[in-house]
Amino acid sequence: MTTERDPRHVNNETPPPSPRERFYRRERRSVPAARAFAREALDDWGLRARADDVVLCVSELATNALLHGVPPGRGFLLKLGLLPGGDGVRVEVHDSGDGVPAVPLESHGSDDGGRGLLLVSELADKWGVTEREPGKVVWFECVVPAD
Repeated sequence: MTTERDPRHVNNETPPPSPRERFYRRERRSVPAARAFAREALDDWGLRARADDVVLCVSELATNALLHGVPPGRGFLLKLGLLPGGDGVRVEVHDSGDGVPAVPLESHGSDDGGRGLLLVSELADKWGVTEREPGKVVWFECVVPAD
C-alpha cells in the first residue's frame, strides 16, 4: 500500500532559533563570558548590525548583577531570545538580589560607576525591570535587522 502526502499540510518554513540561556556564578570572569555568549548567539542568528550595542548592554547588566544583585554564593541567569518576527533580540538578566535598579538622575562627574543603566537606556530600544521571587529580571530589547 502506498500513501501520498497532502502538500497542503507540509510546512517548509524553518523553525525560529531557540532562545539561549546560561547561568553564571558570582565571579569576575562571568562578565567576559556573558559577552562572548551573547556575541556567539547574535552571530548564529545573523544579527550582527547592532552586535556591539547588544554586547555592551549585556556587559553592563552582568556587571550590575554581580556588583549589586547577586548575593554571595549565588549567580545570575542570562537569557537571549529573538523578538517576534525575528527582527531583534531580547536579553534578560535574572538575579536573586533585592532592590530595583534605576538610571541615575544626575551625573556626579566621578568615576565611581553608576552609568551602566544610563548606557543601556541610550543604546537599547526598550528596557525595564520585572519583579520575580526572589529578586528581579532586568531586560532590554534591540531591533536588529538581519544580515
